[in-house]
Amino acid sequence: MNRLSSSSWHDVRAAFREIWGYEDFRSPQGEIIRCLLARNDALVIMPTGGGKSICFQLPALLQTGLTLVVSPLIALMENQVQELHCKKLPAALLHSELSSIQRRLTLKALEEQKLRLLYLSPETLFSPPLWERLIKPEIDITAIILDEAHCLTQWGDTFRPAYRRLGAVRQALLKYKPVGTKISIAAFTATAGPLAQETIQKVLELQKPEIFRLNPYRSNLNPTVRIAWTPNGRKQQLLKFIKNRPKQAGLIYVRQRSSSEELAAWLEELGYSTAAYHAGLNAEGRRAIEASWLNDKIPFVICTSAFGMGVNKPNVRWVVHFHAPLMLSEYVQEIGRAGRDGKPSEALTLVSEPTGWLDPEDKERQNFFELKMREQQIEAQQLVKKLPQQGEINTVITKYPGSATALSLLHSNGQLEWLDPFNYRIIPGGKHQASRHLNASKQMHKYLYSRGCRWQSLLKGFGFGGESENWRCGHCDNCR
Repeated sequence: MNRLSSSSWHDVRAAFREIWGYEDFRSPQGEIIRCLLARNDALVIMPTGGGKSICFQLPALLQTGLTLVVSPLIALMENQVQELHCKKLPAALLHSELSSIQRRLTLKALEEQKLRLLYLSPETLFSPPLWERLIKPEIDITAIILDEAHCLTQWGDTFRPAYRRLGAVRQALLKYKPVGTKISIAAFTATAGPLAQETIQKVLELQKPEIFRLNPYRSNLNPTVRIAWTPNGRKQQLLKFIKNRPKQAGLIYVRQRSSSEELAAWLEELGYSTAAYHAGLNAEGRRAIEASWLNDKIPFVICTSAFGMGVNKPNVRWVVHFHAPLMLSEYVQEIGRAGRDGKPSEALTLVSEPTGWLDPEDKERQNFFELKMREQQIEAQQLVKKLPQQGEINTVITKYPGSATALSLLHSNGQLEWLDPFNYRIIPGGKHQASRHLNASKQMHKYLYSRGCRWQSLLKGFGFGGESENWRCGHCDNCR
């Protein structure tokens, strides 16, 4: 703890009590905080509501330098920074929707070393105005935190290719810092199976990380999967479910923006107060819906995966997947938003029958996803033949529009390495490999149509529960 040589663990706990008001840490919060104060790398897997953010916020506040928090969603950043501001703590955020005045003020505070925590997206991290300031020798960076680290594995290959460049950040920054400078990297998530853990460690280039894994099992959360034989039958099952839970807070997940709007319009016609939430809304519209739901003005929201990450609403009694997600990690993240207060909560997923004869939507969605993944891989393999052996990302993207995704896939395949966050090198002899996402989607399909204990299946998917084959939760639909 080079920055806390004069402070004892007693002082750390005192700061925790003063800022957050809790008497003591929950395991393994204390161990994680010790790890980050010692500037060691870490991979932290803790269930939703487990108090992950405190584990990196407290070390950041107790040290004199800057902690960068890389976060996937603007809403998530704003929620955390707003909570820190309410406690009058030195935190700020940078994202694409800020006004130029706000951006200038944040960059000025960064230059004057007035910040302890700076929240930003992967894309913002690589923006020239910020990067030029971060590499200044006098800017002391203590840690890089990847919040919601599962997004690296879910989105990094195709949807958010900037994630794949994060592993080159530490060494690039250290080149400009005084000799002996130490920057730790820590990844935090609620869901990461063995393969995802391996990917996160490899992409971030974690150095001998301390690994903290908590079992994701929640005894108050009751998963149920029901067959919806027709499109209308799916709607009617949803309607019956909502009717039986008047005034309870909930979330309904769909996979497409259009579906959220259509479903919200249908339920509003039936007299329900709700809203459609997706990434296509402007910032003002998204904030208004979030506030209405958080303040119980509307009981439930019909949303895509853009909603709910990091939102702290303890009394969510149910989550419905009107459409099932493509990966178990998404599913566990989304059902984990129910029952954070520890009280019984329901997680209902509606699926078509496996053949898709009467309702082909689920099958079509799955086929579209697989086709898209294969097309993107083919494009990446065509591009690798044209690319220079070494190159600069912005030059390549300008010459080959849409190539950011291809570069990300090549990195995922082991065919490319990042020399720094902006320059790559093709690896001779690197081989194209099958997408992990396709395997992950098969795992999800197996879960949905399983007749065994739902929780047993989920725990196995995340590397837990292998030793207790006969264990059953007793409260999922198959156990009941």
